[in-house]
Amino acid sequence: MMENKIYDLLILGSGPAGMGAAIYAVRAGLEAAVVDRSPVSGGQVLNTYEVDNYLGLPGLSGGDLSDRFREHANQLGVEFITADVQGIVEEQARYAIQTDKGNLTAKTVILATGASHSMLGVPGEKELAGMGVSYCATCDGAFYRKSTVAVVGGGDAAVEDAIFLAGICQKVYLIHRRDQLRAADSLQKKLLSLENVEIIWDSEVKAILGSEEVEGVELYHNKSSEHSRRNVNGVFVAVGVVPATNAFQGFVEMDEKGYIIADETCATSREGIFAAGDIRKKPMRQIVTAVADGANAVHSAQEYLNTKKN
Repeated sequence: MMENKIYDLLILGSGPAGMGAAIYAVRAGLEAAVVDRSPVSGGQVLNTYEVDNYLGLPGLSGGDLSDRFREHANQLGVEFITADVQGIVEEQARYAIQTDKGNLTAKTVILATGASHSMLGVPGEKELAGMGVSYCATCDGAFYRKSTVAVVGGGDAAVEDAIFLAGICQKVYLIHRRDQLRAADSLQKKLLSLENVEIIWDSEVKAILGSEEVEGVELYHNKSSEHSRRNVNGVFVAVGVVPATNAFQGFVEMDEKGYIIADETCATSREGIFAAGDIRKKPMRQIVTAVADGANAVHSAQEYLNTKKN
């Protein structure tokens, strides 16, 4: 930690958005560093069993793809700082990044701390993550072609996942704890038109069953107080996503869910501060879109720095 150094750019987070930004920043000749509480880069990608939709690199595990990102950054000489970011304050046209190991100062900042999927918190969920338990249907759905799967949730994301999976799976169970869905009417109509989708109402997943891979789910039916089992090969959890933006509350504009409001330039409501990846309010959150955000954010940061020089 060099508290007296002033960086051109500090990148907070070392997932795909942060790593993409780091590579573009170094190539642009910026004095930059990546700050993350974990010494291992990758973010949520590390929890992905197999990535089959990243251009040119099919079939890699999430860990392998993360390793490649980090190796690329290391080859270019990216500086990494292991520290837990706790907040940001503006001081004399500079930004002080407050961490558990002291303050860092930068002229511009890219917020790329990502988001995490809300978990069910039931037995078997953590143990079988990546072995049948998934939080991204578009990422992992292809691995369950012609299989039987369950989707847990009742909002837009859950219904969209069920519709998507119905196109490739033999059978899809949509498990919802209430007696009606929260999803948009248009999505519900589409879902109900699909013959291979069965909605299990008023039910909660109490356990995900299996040893080395998912074999089924244990259900509790709220109205009858009965337990039952459904045999499935995969469980897709879609009960919400939580952006890691607590440290930035009140510093930049966010929506009601805590996502940072920023357009395709990644510029936030505060000059010199940019948001990239899953913490940015946008319709699609994938590895490829996060990496693209990182590149766009660096381009915007460069333009901002250039205006300050003139």
